[in-house]
Amino acid sequence: MGLLSVYVASSNGVLSWTSITGAPLCVTIPRNFWNFPAQEPVPMNINESPDPRSSLWAFMAYLLRFHRMQQGASGGALADLLNCARSSISRLENAEAKLTDAQAAQVDEAWRTGGLFGVLLYYARLGHDPNWFKSFTEAEVRASVMKIYAGQLVPALLQTPEYARAVLTAGRWPDVEGAVNARMTRQNLLTRKDPPDVWVLLAETALLVHVGGKEVMRDQLARLLELSELPNVTLRVVPNTAGANFGLDGPFKIVTLKEGMVAYVEALNGGRLVPEASEVAGLETRFERIGAVAEPLDSSRRLIQELMETFR
Repeated sequence: MGLLSVYVASSNGVLSWTSITGAPLCVTIPRNFWNFPAQEPVPMNINESPDPRSSLWAFMAYLLRFHRMQQGASGGALADLLNCARSSISRLENAEAKLTDAQAAQVDEAWRTGGLFGVLLYYARLGHDPNWFKSFTEAEVRASVMKIYAGQLVPALLQTPEYARAVLTAGRWPDVEGAVNARMTRQNLLTRKDPPDVWVLLAETALLVHVGGKEVMRDQLARLLELSELPNVTLRVVPNTAGANFGLDGPFKIVTLKEGMVAYVEALNGGRLVPEASEVAGLETRFERIGAVAEPLDSSRRLIQELMETFR
């Protein structure tokens, strides 16, 4: 038996399941919920919810609006309950923003859902967020501080067009040139007025892969040296001699925004947003521990220069 067993009774419009604790939970949904025809995405009006089958986050947004309307509550009333702006409710119901643990608990208690939103939030965080990259790039623009660890490839913010093109081509990206141009545009934040402080820890292994050939790699390493001279960019290399370290678990990013800190963990075919303070703090600690075995700034530059010579 899986962690979540689902049983549907379409005759009475009730969706029920048994949670990991064994406690039954029920959700009332419209009778025609399961009859949505498959269709291409269409522009969404602010009062509409996203397709609830596109992701668990979208399902939560759909149910939030549905239950609010079942309660006869206005968006303003829900905003008062959650102590947030009315515009935040529209974002929550459009899956442009995500409920926090505290907000899910407030809704569950006020609407007597039996812990529904808390349970959905738990499972949504375990899965892949299909919109993680969009969320990340939106946060990236607003960041005051960014911490990036990469162990296999040079991070997109530091890539040359040729390196990016080689990576995207190998990944069979549908619009390579469009994606390359988008990456180059993102890099403008490094040199804009009032740029974010960017701290990069880059594994030496990422600098040894022959992406695009020797000339492309030589130019890419030269670009890293150039960027490392920017006053807002701190780039250090984790040498292979560091041995086993916390960076071997995979790449991640931590972004500091005006409203707090969020992290992004990358994985095959996607990634996920990490908004919880405790998990973000854990990644901050991981970043510091990786940094503890990284080369100092000057030594990192010398190592990059030495590696450049190997690509002649």
